[in-house]
Amino acid sequence: MKEDIQKCIEVLKKGGLILYPTDTIWGIGCDATNAKAVQKVYELKKRADNKALIVLLDSEEHLDHYVVDVPEMASELIHVAVKPLTIVYEGAFNVAPNLLGDNDSLGIRVSNEKFSHELCEKFGRPIVSTSANVSGEPSPKIFSEVTKEIVEGVDYVVKYRQDDNKPADASNIILLGSDGTFKILR
Repeated sequence: MKEDIQKCIEVLKKGGLILYPTDTIWGIGCDATNAKAVQKVYELKKRADNKALIVLLDSEEHLDHYVVDVPEMASELIHVAVKPLTIVYEGAFNVAPNLLGDNDSLGIRVSNEKFSHELCEKFGRPIVSTSANVSGEPSPKIFSEVTKEIVEGVDYVVKYRQDDNKPADASNIILLGSDGTFKILR
């Protein structure tokens, strides 16, 4: 796992793409502060660049580095969530502008899964995490379902957990307003 993390960090720092396991499904990742890297993700996924991507962080303590006004309710939601939870915040900053949605919104998930958590912690910046598929195609629930096109389109494929055959699901997504109101998106 250590070697995978080191290789990922090298690739991320150079603006490359990685294919990596997360707390949900396998994801395509890049440095969330690098607009050119983010554009590569959109191109690989053949995804319209007006559709926002989400990012992973290692700790909720880092939310205020990327969100202007983190609602108090965010911490509660993160701690009571039964499955991985992506929260869409308004007023994001310090990330690539092509990651942002309306109202400068950004979906952020704090990962507790061993690999992605440690990768985020050691990289020190948010990492894009989007399903490892071409837009419109089914999301791969295990590594063996990731298409050749995606595997060949990234700069590094993590070896850790490739043989894990337990199907995974995407995260729940909630839009959280600065006033604490929320709307379930998925």
